[in-house]
Amino acid sequence: MVKEKLNIIHSKCVPLNVENVDTDQIIPARFLKSVSRKGFGENLFRDWRYNDKGAPKKDFILNDNRYDGKILLAGKNFGSGSSREHAAWALYDYGFRAVVSSFFADIFRNNALNNGLLPVQVSSDFLEKAFVRVNEDPETRMIIDLPEQKVFIEGSDDENFEISPYKKECLIKGYDDIDFLISVRDEILKFDERSIL
Repeated sequence: MVKEKLNIIHSKCVPLNVENVDTDQIIPARFLKSVSRKGFGENLFRDWRYNDKGAPKKDFILNDNRYDGKILLAGKNFGSGSSREHAAWALYDYGFRAVVSSFFADIFRNNALNNGLLPVQVSSDFLEKAFVRVNEDPETRMIIDLPEQKVFIEGSDDENFEISPYKKECLIKGYDDIDFLISVRDEILKFDERSIL
């Protein structure tokens, strides 16, 4: 499935300053019945967003109309717990294109990268500065430059981040693993011909 191409994300941020957010909090298990990637966004952080009667909880950040954007600022150890790919689907379907945190669970990081969602791991110091700036001024924007592997708090600090060259190329071109293989089909066939000779 070809996804949206990622290059430079210039957006406001939603600050979720909570550590150890696990995948069951991101998308509760009772919503995992579908195998389609669509529709999960409406249940993102369901138990934190809504009360027992389905009414929005006023004190949850996604229900605060001062905050929106394509970037989720998240506390340390984001995406821990079970390996459900639906967590990345829910974040992407809601509209996020990047999550910035000081640490990601490995399985979540891989699921995010495989589904067009960019996990940007930064230092604790940078993350804290970002939270302070966004909480002081919800209009604060962050710039994530994927080709240069750099993240900026607009008008303030910047930091480099790591990403595998392969996943970087896939995100920039909007490829999943199958799309990538199709894109290098001719090279594979040439290699195959040489190995037969």
